[in-house]
Amino acid sequence: MVKAAKAAKVTTAKVTTVKATRANEQTHFRTCNLCEAMCGIEIKHDGNKVLSIKGDKNDPFSQGYICPKATALQDLHEDPDRLRQPVERTANGWKEISWTDALDKVAAGIQSVQKQHGQNALGIYLGNPNVHNLGGMLTIRHLLHSIKTRSRFSATSIDQLPHHIVSMHLFGHMLRIPVPDVNRTQYMLIIGGNPLASNGSIMSAPNMRQKLKDIKARDGKVVVIDPRRTETADIASEHHFIRPATDVLLLLAMLNEIHLQGYAKEHAKNNRAAALAPEIDRIASFAKDYTAESVAGITGITAVEIKRLVKEFCEAESSVCYGRMGISVQEFGLLSQYLAMVINIVTGRLDEVGGLMFPNPAVDVVNNSGPGYLGKRLSRVSNLPDFNGEYPVVAMADEMLVEGEGQLKGFISVAGNPVLSTPNGEKLDKALSQLDFMVSLDYFVTETSRHANIILPPVSPLERDHYDLTFNGFAVHNVAKYSKALFSKKKNERHDWQIYLELAKRLNKKVPLATKAERLLIKVLGPKFLLDQGLRRGPYEGMTLKKLKKNLHGIDLGPLKSMLPQALKHKDKKIHLNVDFYQADLDRVKEMMQQYDDSQILLIGRRHVRSNNSWLHNSHRLVKGKSRCTLMLHPETAQQHSIEHGQDVKVSSRVGSVVIAAEVTDELMPGVVSIPHGWGHGRKGVKQKIAQAHAGVSVNDLTDDTLIDQLSGNAAVNGVPVQLEAIHAEAGELEVNKIDKLEATELEVSG
Repeated sequence: MVKAAKAAKVTTAKVTTVKATRANEQTHFRTCNLCEAMCGIEIKHDGNKVLSIKGDKNDPFSQGYICPKATALQDLHEDPDRLRQPVERTANGWKEISWTDALDKVAAGIQSVQKQHGQNALGIYLGNPNVHNLGGMLTIRHLLHSIKTRSRFSATSIDQLPHHIVSMHLFGHMLRIPVPDVNRTQYMLIIGGNPLASNGSIMSAPNMRQKLKDIKARDGKVVVIDPRRTETADIASEHHFIRPATDVLLLLAMLNEIHLQGYAKEHAKNNRAAALAPEIDRIASFAKDYTAESVAGITGITAVEIKRLVKEFCEAESSVCYGRMGISVQEFGLLSQYLAMVINIVTGRLDEVGGLMFPNPAVDVVNNSGPGYLGKRLSRVSNLPDFNGEYPVVAMADEMLVEGEGQLKGFISVAGNPVLSTPNGEKLDKALSQLDFMVSLDYFVTETSRHANIILPPVSPLERDHYDLTFNGFAVHNVAKYSKALFSKKKNERHDWQIYLELAKRLNKKVPLATKAERLLIKVLGPKFLLDQGLRRGPYEGMTLKKLKKNLHGIDLGPLKSMLPQALKHKDKKIHLNVDFYQADLDRVKEMMQQYDDSQILLIGRRHVRSNNSWLHNSHRLVKGKSRCTLMLHPETAQQHSIEHGQDVKVSSRVGSVVIAAEVTDELMPGVVSIPHGWGHGRKGVKQKIAQAHAGVSVNDLTDDTLIDQLSGNAAVNGVPVQLEAIHAEAGELEVNKIDKLEATELEVSG
């Protein structure tokens, strides 16, 4: 506890923009909603302006820790580029219009597309910020039901889709995802994850730096496997480079070694999870063809090291295998996540202290939502499976560009920027420009929303109530906290839930009486009454919204506890390993091994703690300093391509090319290059001054929409083959570049 408090003091960030007297200074406690970590923050304000933001030391979950992103809550709220009123695109540029006109025109545009081209000719995309939004999460279904289209997409299939499918198969629900009990484990194996930059990710965990240090302090071990020596790898006990998209081979070899070394049999004696899995005996032969020796050459990890890792993992007092984005967004993402889960099961680490455990949130979303499904329908052009009613994002552009019945002619983008966040962004950019009608729900004119006919802006995060419906379900410690809005919205502004209900009312008037009654209650009371119902029906007796309101810092609900078999949502209360489904994908693995070309340069992404996809780059505080949008590459790779540090490099893939400055570093293994996700703000028509001044390039102008995980439809943006070409400037150009860089530096300092 002392160490945590000390770390909190170091990481506390303060922002002061206005001097206030003690007489009018007020304090507001809330949860930062800009990432998954759910950090508690203390905001000083004078009723109109934010004076400072720092960590809330009394928050039971984060204990005073915050990352630099928290300051962006003020920046988002005060951003002069943020839209406050609906705008319509005209021949003379964007024009503000009234809410009534905007909503009427949007409804008319949607109805026109569907009447002329069919119900499914309208598509909708839901971006990442939706799950950070209480009102949006509770009411988006009203909009979805009213438009009645099957052409739905979301950020899920460029991110965590494999987690959902594995959990649906094994545990009976797509949201029943166990998380590492990081606070009590003795051995944490992290494959393709960088929780120091992401603050967890499908593992809501503030101050991961301290949590990992605590593992080492109690004589435990943290092992990171990643093509890059990340911020997490830097503080780990050890780090191993691995060739991108070969994690499936490592996991297969580890599973094989667990059986060969007798650990599966040894752990079977007290393995409660394995006892609930009828197919567990079939796992013994699942990976029998993948020895440590057979995968060493391709993965880059020696057979000796693989065997040692297995031995240490299995003999630790407690251990957990955690795989995240690096293994999800590749061509074997689903099989890799399945193998990581199976390794935890066969070694007796599932539902055990220090292993992989199920959170028990105050609002039981699992018991109040459908379990999910895979492959009821296939996308029109690429024949990719839908998941829970959504098609993979890699199918989206083709659905707009390829003519025929069902071609998308209209589109709704809700809190998303898929031009920068999904594969082959240039292709999607072109597709959006050809639509008959488009509407965006967004704060800004972005690379995506610039194509909209009308943009409907919701209020800022500080003007809405907050409760983490989603991320409490992934929290490494059970807590509950409600934050009322800091500032009241102005009369000419709208909450996102108000926008959804107004559109639903215009688009679908013939709804059941119960739906009408619910819409009326939401309109009068706001969506928080739905939250109160969820709390009352939850697992904690006496939990109500009124109780949360009295506990401004939140309520500590205790550490993770064993929840099997009650946590299982299958009717038979068993773990369904679905061996046949996953074993069928081993044919693709064998083909990959036979055709593997280790001479290719492979592209991976990366994340920074000051960035969150593309939606925080208009905050000066978060983008200042040296450019983070660089091409990282190993000195050996640079030498092979005659590339010097700082030199511009043309990076090309099957779908496009970008020019980006080289950052030569031994952080990357040879033959691998890295470009961060979410940049590329230089497109014409974007109305974000700071983001455009720090434009960078979009890695998704290189990622390939034909590279997918065929088992799930998830995008494979890690391990993209690329070519490198050093750009040699002429002498005159070099001088101009020097002047440009000098001016940019001076602007940075003065800014």
